[in-house]
Amino acid sequence: MNEDFYRIRRLPPYVFAEVNAMKAAARARGEDIIDLGMGNPDGAPPQHVIDKLAEVARDPRAHRYSASKGIVGLRRAQAAYYARRFGVELDPDSEVIVTLGSKEGLANLAQAITAPGDVVLAPNPSYPIHQFGFIIAGAAIRSIPAAPGPEFFTRLDLAMRFTVPKPTVLVIGYPSNPTAYVADLPFYEQVVGFAREHKLWVISDLAYAEIYFGDTPTPSILQIPDARDVAVEFTSMSKTYSMAGWRIGFAVGNRTLINALARVKSYLDYGAFTPVQAAATAALNGPQDIIDFNRKLYKARRDCLVESFGRAGWKIPPPQASMFAWAPIPEQFRAVGALEFSKRLLAQAQVAVSPGVGFGDEGEGYVRIALVENEQRIRQAARGIKRFLEQRDS
Repeated sequence: MNEDFYRIRRLPPYVFAEVNAMKAAARARGEDIIDLGMGNPDGAPPQHVIDKLAEVARDPRAHRYSASKGIVGLRRAQAAYYARRFGVELDPDSEVIVTLGSKEGLANLAQAITAPGDVVLAPNPSYPIHQFGFIIAGAAIRSIPAAPGPEFFTRLDLAMRFTVPKPTVLVIGYPSNPTAYVADLPFYEQVVGFAREHKLWVISDLAYAEIYFGDTPTPSILQIPDARDVAVEFTSMSKTYSMAGWRIGFAVGNRTLINALARVKSYLDYGAFTPVQAAATAALNGPQDIIDFNRKLYKARRDCLVESFGRAGWKIPPPQASMFAWAPIPEQFRAVGALEFSKRLLAQAQVAVSPGVGFGDEGEGYVRIALVENEQRIRQAARGIKRFLEQRDS
Protein backbone atom coordinates (compact mmCIF):
# COMPACT_ATOMS: atom_id res chain seq x y z
CA MET A 1 0.00 0.00 0.00
CA ASN A 2 1.48 3.35 -1.06
CA GLU A 3 1.72 5.78 1.86
CA ASP A 4 3.81 8.36 0.00
CA PHE A 5 0.95 10.69 -0.93
CA TYR A 6 1.70 13.16 -3.71
CA ARG A 7 0.19 16.29 -2.14
CA ILE A 8 1.65 15.56 1.30
CA ARG A 9 5.10 15.19 -0.30
CA ARG A 10 4.78 18.75 -1.60
CA LEU A 11 4.33 20.18 1.90
CA PRO A 12 7.48 20.90 3.92
CA PRO A 13 7.73 20.12 7.64
CA TYR A 14 5.59 22.56 9.62
CA VAL A 15 8.09 25.10 10.98
CA PHE A 16 5.85 26.14 13.85
CA ALA A 17 5.47 22.55 15.09
CA GLU A 18 8.63 22.56 17.19
CA VAL A 19 7.69 25.76 19.01
CA ASN A 20 4.11 24.55 19.48
CA ALA A 21 5.31 21.23 20.94
CA MET A 22 7.65 23.03 23.33
CA LYS A 23 4.84 25.37 24.36
CA ALA A 24 2.48 22.47 25.07
CA ALA A 25 5.14 20.65 27.10
CA ALA A 26 5.94 23.77 29.14
CA ARG A 27 2.29 24.32 29.96
CA ALA A 28 1.93 20.67 30.92
CA ARG A 29 4.72 21.28 33.45
CA GLY A 30 2.70 24.17 34.88
CA GLU A 31 4.76 27.00 33.38
CA ASP A 32 3.01 30.30 32.67
CA ILE A 33 3.63 30.80 28.94
CA ILE A 34 2.72 34.17 27.44
CA ASP A 35 1.58 33.20 23.95
CA LEU A 36 2.26 35.90 21.37
CA GLY A 37 2.52 33.33 18.58
CA MET A 38 -0.84 32.56 17.00
CA GLY A 39 -3.03 35.47 15.86
CA ASN A 40 -5.96 34.25 17.93
CA PRO A 41 -8.15 37.15 19.17
CA ASP A 42 -8.91 37.12 22.88
CA GLY A 43 -12.10 39.20 22.68
CA ALA A 44 -15.73 38.34 21.97
CA PRO A 45 -18.23 39.59 19.38
CA PRO A 46 -20.83 42.19 20.36
CA GLN A 47 -23.71 40.93 22.51
CA HIS A 48 -26.33 41.51 19.81
CA VAL A 49 -24.41 39.12 17.54
CA ILE A 50 -24.35 36.39 20.18
CA ASP A 51 -28.04 37.01 20.87
CA LYS A 52 -28.86 36.58 17.17
CA LEU A 53 -26.94 33.29 17.08
CA ALA A 54 -28.93 31.98 20.03
CA GLU A 55 -32.24 33.25 18.65
CA VAL A 56 -31.87 31.61 15.26
CA ALA A 57 -30.46 28.40 16.78
CA ARG A 58 -33.77 27.97 18.64
CA ASP A 59 -35.61 27.65 15.33
CA PRO A 60 -35.84 23.93 14.44
CA ARG A 61 -35.66 24.79 10.73
CA ALA A 62 -32.25 26.44 11.19
CA HIS A 63 -30.54 23.09 11.75
CA ARG A 64 -30.95 21.86 8.19
CA TYR A 65 -28.33 22.19 5.51
CA SER A 66 -27.48 25.79 4.68
CA ALA A 67 -26.43 27.34 1.36
CA SER A 68 -22.91 26.75 0.02
CA LYS A 69 -22.69 30.28 -1.42
CA GLY A 70 -24.00 31.75 1.82
CA ILE A 71 -27.50 32.89 2.74
CA VAL A 72 -28.85 35.78 0.68
CA GLY A 73 -29.08 38.17 3.63
CA LEU A 74 -25.39 37.71 4.49
CA ARG A 75 -24.26 38.25 0.90
CA ARG A 76 -26.35 41.42 0.76
CA ALA A 77 -24.86 42.59 4.07
CA GLN A 78 -21.34 42.13 2.73
CA ALA A 79 -22.21 44.05 -0.42
CA ALA A 80 -23.61 46.85 1.76
CA TYR A 81 -20.36 46.88 3.78
CA TYR A 82 -18.31 47.37 0.60
CA ALA A 83 -20.62 50.16 -0.51
CA ARG A 84 -20.37 52.18 2.70
CA ARG A 85 -16.70 51.41 3.47
CA PHE A 86 -15.09 51.54 0.02
CA GLY A 87 -17.74 53.08 -2.23
CA VAL A 88 -17.77 49.84 -4.26
CA GLU A 89 -21.12 48.52 -5.50
CA LEU A 90 -21.31 44.72 -5.70
CA ASP A 91 -23.97 42.36 -7.00
CA PRO A 92 -24.61 40.03 -4.03
CA ASP A 93 -25.76 37.25 -6.36
CA SER A 94 -22.81 37.13 -8.75
CA GLU A 95 -19.96 39.05 -7.07
CA VAL A 96 -20.16 37.90 -3.43
CA ILE A 97 -19.70 34.46 -1.89
CA VAL A 98 -19.50 33.43 1.76
CA THR A 99 -16.55 31.22 2.74
CA LEU A 100 -15.65 29.22 5.83
CA GLY A 101 -13.10 31.87 6.74
CA SER A 102 -10.78 33.47 4.21
CA LYS A 103 -8.29 30.59 4.55
CA GLU A 104 -10.76 28.03 3.24
CA GLY A 105 -11.83 30.39 0.50
CA LEU A 106 -8.27 30.96 -0.72
CA ALA A 107 -7.52 27.22 -0.71
CA ASN A 108 -10.71 26.32 -2.59
CA LEU A 109 -10.19 29.08 -5.15
CA ALA A 110 -6.70 27.72 -5.75
CA GLN A 111 -8.22 24.29 -6.42
CA ALA A 112 -10.75 25.85 -8.78
CA ILE A 113 -8.39 27.85 -11.01
CA THR A 114 -5.07 25.99 -10.87
CA ALA A 115 -3.78 23.22 -13.13
CA PRO A 116 -0.73 21.11 -12.27
CA GLY A 117 2.38 22.94 -13.44
CA ASP A 118 0.85 26.42 -13.35
CA VAL A 119 3.06 29.16 -11.93
CA VAL A 120 1.69 31.46 -9.26
CA LEU A 121 3.30 34.67 -8.01
CA ALA A 122 3.10 34.99 -4.23
CA PRO A 123 4.82 37.26 -1.71
CA ASN A 124 7.64 35.99 0.46
CA PRO A 125 7.25 36.14 3.42
CA SER A 126 3.48 35.77 3.54
CA TYR A 127 0.63 33.95 5.24
CA PRO A 128 1.28 30.26 4.41
CA ILE A 129 -2.02 29.62 2.58
CA HIS A 130 -1.03 32.23 -0.03
CA GLN A 131 1.62 29.81 -1.24
CA PHE A 132 0.55 26.39 -0.03
CA GLY A 133 -3.04 26.63 -1.19
CA PHE A 134 -1.63 26.66 -4.72
CA ILE A 135 1.14 24.16 -4.00
CA ILE A 136 -1.47 21.67 -2.79
CA ALA A 137 -3.35 22.31 -6.04
CA GLY A 138 -0.25 21.38 -8.05
CA ALA A 139 1.18 24.79 -8.90
CA ALA A 140 4.75 26.05 -8.67
CA ILE A 141 5.42 29.26 -6.73
CA ARG A 142 7.62 32.13 -7.84
CA SER A 143 8.31 34.51 -4.99
CA ILE A 144 7.93 38.26 -5.20
CA PRO A 145 8.71 40.87 -2.50
CA ALA A 146 6.17 41.34 0.26
CA ALA A 147 6.79 45.09 0.51
CA PRO A 148 4.70 47.18 -1.94
CA GLY A 149 7.58 49.31 -3.22
CA PRO A 150 9.47 49.76 -6.51
CA GLU A 151 11.26 46.42 -6.10
CA PHE A 152 7.86 44.71 -6.13
CA PHE A 153 7.17 45.76 -9.71
CA THR A 154 10.75 45.20 -10.85
CA ARG A 155 10.58 41.59 -9.69
CA LEU A 156 7.04 41.22 -11.03
CA ASP A 157 8.20 42.29 -14.47
CA LEU A 158 11.17 39.90 -14.37
CA ALA A 159 8.89 37.05 -13.34
CA MET A 160 6.56 37.63 -16.27
CA ARG A 161 9.39 37.92 -18.78
CA PHE A 162 11.50 34.97 -17.70
CA THR A 163 9.19 32.39 -16.13
CA VAL A 164 8.09 29.37 -18.18
CA PRO A 165 5.22 28.78 -18.30
CA LYS A 166 3.91 32.30 -17.82
CA PRO A 167 2.41 32.93 -14.37
CA THR A 168 -1.36 32.92 -14.25
CA VAL A 169 -2.12 34.27 -10.76
CA LEU A 170 -0.75 37.03 -8.54
CA VAL A 171 -1.45 36.87 -4.79
CA ILE A 172 -1.18 39.99 -2.63
CA GLY A 173 -2.34 40.87 0.87
CA TYR A 174 -2.31 44.24 2.65
CA PRO A 175 -2.24 44.93 5.54
CA SER A 176 -0.03 41.91 5.33
CA ASN A 177 0.41 38.96 7.61
CA PRO A 178 3.12 38.61 8.92
CA THR A 179 4.93 41.81 7.93
CA ALA A 180 2.14 44.38 8.59
CA TYR A 181 3.00 46.20 5.33
CA VAL A 182 0.26 48.45 3.98
CA ALA A 183 -0.61 49.46 0.41
CA ASP A 184 -2.24 52.55 -1.06
CA LEU A 185 -4.51 53.15 -4.04
CA PRO A 186 -1.69 54.14 -6.44
CA PHE A 187 -0.07 50.77 -5.73
CA TYR A 188 -3.32 48.94 -6.45
CA GLU A 189 -3.81 50.98 -9.62
CA GLN A 190 -0.41 49.83 -10.86
CA VAL A 191 -1.19 46.20 -9.93
CA VAL A 192 -4.47 46.28 -11.84
CA GLY A 193 -2.82 47.83 -14.90
CA PHE A 194 -0.05 45.22 -14.84
CA ALA A 195 -2.52 42.35 -14.41
CA ARG A 196 -4.71 43.53 -17.28
CA GLU A 197 -1.69 43.91 -19.55
CA HIS A 198 -0.29 40.45 -18.71
CA LYS A 199 -3.60 38.59 -18.33
CA LEU A 200 -3.03 37.77 -14.66
CA TRP A 201 -5.70 36.95 -12.11
CA VAL A 202 -5.18 38.92 -8.88
CA ILE A 203 -6.16 37.55 -5.47
CA SER A 204 -6.15 40.21 -2.75
CA ASP A 205 -6.29 39.24 0.92
CA LEU A 206 -7.86 42.07 2.94
CA ALA A 207 -8.45 40.20 6.20
CA TYR A 208 -7.07 43.09 8.29
CA ALA A 209 -8.97 45.86 6.51
CA GLU A 210 -10.21 47.51 9.71
CA ILE A 211 -7.08 47.22 11.85
CA TYR A 212 -5.07 50.28 10.84
CA PHE A 213 -3.43 52.80 13.15
CA GLY A 214 -3.05 55.94 11.06
CA ASP A 215 -5.63 58.46 9.89
CA THR A 216 -6.04 56.93 6.42
CA PRO A 217 -8.33 53.89 6.20
CA THR A 218 -7.02 50.79 4.47
CA PRO A 219 -8.14 50.76 0.80
CA SER A 220 -9.51 47.93 -1.31
CA ILE A 221 -8.15 46.95 -4.71
CA LEU A 222 -11.75 46.98 -5.96
CA GLN A 223 -11.77 50.77 -5.61
CA ILE A 224 -9.66 50.87 -8.77
CA PRO A 225 -11.71 51.17 -11.98
CA ASP A 226 -11.63 47.92 -13.97
CA ALA A 227 -10.23 45.97 -11.00
CA ARG A 228 -13.14 43.55 -11.21
CA ASP A 229 -11.93 42.52 -14.66
CA VAL A 230 -9.01 40.73 -13.01
CA ALA A 231 -9.35 40.71 -9.21
CA VAL A 232 -11.13 38.97 -6.38
CA GLU A 233 -10.73 40.03 -2.76
CA PHE A 234 -11.03 38.05 0.47
CA THR A 235 -12.16 39.51 3.78
CA SER A 236 -12.96 37.96 7.13
CA MET A 237 -15.13 38.49 10.21
CA SER A 238 -12.39 36.98 12.39
CA LYS A 239 -10.37 39.98 13.54
CA THR A 240 -12.78 42.82 12.71
CA TYR A 241 -15.62 41.44 14.82
CA SER A 242 -13.66 39.08 17.13
CA MET A 243 -15.29 36.07 15.45
CA ALA A 244 -12.26 33.94 14.57
CA GLY A 245 -13.76 30.64 15.69
CA TRP A 246 -17.00 31.29 13.81
CA ARG A 247 -15.22 30.79 10.46
CA ILE A 248 -17.00 33.35 8.32
CA GLY A 249 -15.24 35.08 5.45
CA PHE A 250 -16.05 36.38 1.98
CA ALA A 251 -14.73 36.53 -1.54
CA VAL A 252 -15.94 39.42 -3.67
CA GLY A 253 -15.17 40.79 -7.10
CA ASN A 254 -14.58 39.18 -10.47
CA ARG A 255 -17.61 37.12 -11.51
CA THR A 256 -15.61 34.41 -13.27
CA LEU A 257 -13.51 33.73 -10.17
CA ILE A 258 -16.52 33.90 -7.84
CA ASN A 259 -18.38 31.43 -10.06
CA ALA A 260 -15.38 29.07 -10.12
CA LEU A 261 -15.12 29.18 -6.35
CA ALA A 262 -18.88 28.60 -5.99
CA ARG A 263 -18.67 25.59 -8.32
CA VAL A 264 -15.91 23.92 -6.29
CA LYS A 265 -17.55 24.74 -2.96
CA SER A 266 -20.83 23.22 -4.13
CA TYR A 267 -19.07 19.84 -4.19
CA LEU A 268 -17.32 20.31 -0.85
CA ASP A 269 -19.61 21.97 1.67
CA TYR A 270 -23.14 23.13 2.45
CA GLY A 271 -22.01 26.44 3.90
CA ALA A 272 -21.62 27.53 7.49
CA PHE A 273 -24.28 26.74 10.10
CA THR A 274 -27.27 28.99 9.32
CA PRO A 275 -27.44 30.59 12.81
CA VAL A 276 -23.77 31.57 12.45
CA GLN A 277 -24.50 33.20 9.10
CA ALA A 278 -27.53 35.00 10.55
CA ALA A 279 -25.39 36.31 13.40
CA ALA A 280 -22.71 37.45 10.94
CA THR A 281 -25.42 39.33 9.07
CA ALA A 282 -26.38 41.04 12.33
CA ALA A 283 -22.74 42.00 12.86
CA LEU A 284 -22.42 43.62 9.44
CA ASN A 285 -25.82 45.36 9.52
CA GLY A 286 -25.90 46.37 13.19
CA PRO A 287 -23.91 48.81 15.33
CA GLN A 288 -20.27 48.99 14.30
CA ASP A 289 -18.78 50.07 17.65
CA ILE A 290 -16.75 46.84 17.81
CA ILE A 291 -14.63 47.95 14.85
CA ASP A 292 -13.45 51.14 16.51
CA PHE A 293 -13.06 49.33 19.84
CA ASN A 294 -10.81 46.64 18.35
CA ARG A 295 -8.76 49.17 16.40
CA LYS A 296 -8.06 51.14 19.58
CA LEU A 297 -7.40 47.93 21.51
CA TYR A 298 -4.73 46.71 19.08
CA LYS A 299 -3.16 50.16 18.83
CA ALA A 300 -2.84 50.36 22.62
CA ARG A 301 -1.28 46.91 22.70
CA ARG A 302 1.07 47.83 19.86
CA ASP A 303 2.22 50.95 21.72
CA CYS A 304 2.68 48.96 24.93
CA LEU A 305 4.69 46.29 23.09
CA VAL A 306 6.99 48.75 21.34
CA GLU A 307 7.59 50.75 24.54
CA SER A 308 8.07 47.87 26.99
CA PHE A 309 10.09 45.61 24.70
CA GLY A 310 12.24 48.60 23.73
CA ARG A 311 13.07 49.29 27.39
CA ALA A 312 13.87 45.59 27.76
CA GLY A 313 16.48 45.95 25.02
CA TRP A 314 14.56 44.70 21.97
CA LYS A 315 13.67 47.44 19.52
CA ILE A 316 10.41 46.64 17.70
CA PRO A 317 9.45 48.70 14.61
CA PRO A 318 5.87 49.89 15.23
CA PRO A 319 3.49 48.29 12.71
CA GLN A 320 1.15 50.61 10.79
CA ALA A 321 -1.66 48.07 10.69
CA SER A 322 -2.76 44.47 11.46
CA MET A 323 -2.58 42.68 14.80
CA PHE A 324 1.08 41.73 14.40
CA ALA A 325 4.53 43.19 14.82
CA TRP A 326 7.27 42.00 12.46
CA ALA A 327 10.38 42.13 14.60
CA PRO A 328 14.05 41.65 13.66
CA ILE A 329 15.58 39.25 16.15
CA PRO A 330 18.13 40.91 18.46
CA GLU A 331 21.58 41.32 16.96
CA GLN A 332 23.23 38.86 19.35
CA PHE A 333 20.92 36.07 18.11
CA ARG A 334 21.18 36.66 14.36
CA ALA A 335 23.62 33.81 13.90
CA VAL A 336 21.30 31.19 15.41
CA GLY A 337 18.31 32.12 13.24
CA ALA A 338 14.65 32.78 13.88
CA LEU A 339 13.58 29.23 14.81
CA GLU A 340 16.32 28.67 17.39
CA PHE A 341 15.78 32.16 18.81
CA SER A 342 12.04 31.46 19.19
CA LYS A 343 12.79 28.19 21.00
CA ARG A 344 15.22 29.86 23.39
CA LEU A 345 12.79 32.72 24.04
CA LEU A 346 10.12 30.20 24.96
CA ALA A 347 12.39 28.09 27.16
CA GLN A 348 14.13 30.94 28.99
CA ALA A 349 11.66 33.86 28.94
CA GLN A 350 8.37 31.90 28.79
CA VAL A 351 7.30 33.96 25.77
CA ALA A 352 6.05 32.30 22.57
CA VAL A 353 6.41 33.99 19.17
CA SER A 354 6.27 32.72 15.59
CA PRO A 355 9.61 32.27 13.78
CA GLY A 356 9.64 34.36 10.62
CA VAL A 357 11.07 31.56 8.49
CA GLY A 358 7.71 29.79 8.86
CA PHE A 359 6.27 32.40 6.49
CA GLY A 360 8.92 31.87 3.80
CA ASP A 361 12.68 31.86 3.59
CA GLU A 362 12.73 35.66 3.28
CA GLY A 363 11.36 35.74 6.82
CA GLU A 364 14.61 34.45 8.28
CA GLY A 365 15.98 36.86 10.85
CA TYR A 366 12.51 37.94 12.01
CA VAL A 367 9.75 36.78 14.31
CA ARG A 368 6.05 37.61 14.23
CA ILE A 369 4.57 38.87 17.48
CA ALA A 370 0.79 38.75 17.83
CA LEU A 371 -1.04 41.42 19.85
CA VAL A 372 -3.31 38.89 21.52
CA GLU A 373 -2.50 39.47 25.18
CA ASN A 374 -3.55 42.40 27.35
CA GLU A 375 -1.12 45.16 28.28
CA GLN A 376 -0.35 43.67 31.69
CA ARG A 377 0.71 40.40 30.07
CA ILE A 378 2.72 42.23 27.41
CA ARG A 379 4.65 44.04 30.14
CA GLN A 380 5.14 40.72 31.94
CA ALA A 381 6.57 39.31 28.71
CA ALA A 382 8.90 42.30 28.45
CA ARG A 383 10.27 41.62 31.93
CA GLY A 384 11.01 38.02 30.99
CA ILE A 385 12.68 39.14 27.78
CA LYS A 386 14.80 41.67 29.66
CA ARG A 387 16.14 38.94 31.94
CA PHE A 388 16.71 36.67 28.94
CA LEU A 389 18.70 39.30 27.05
CA GLU A 390 20.73 40.26 30.11
CA GLN A 391 21.71 36.62 30.66
CA ARG A 392 22.91 36.45 27.06
CA ASP A 393 25.00 39.62 27.47
CA SER A 394 26.56 38.63 30.79
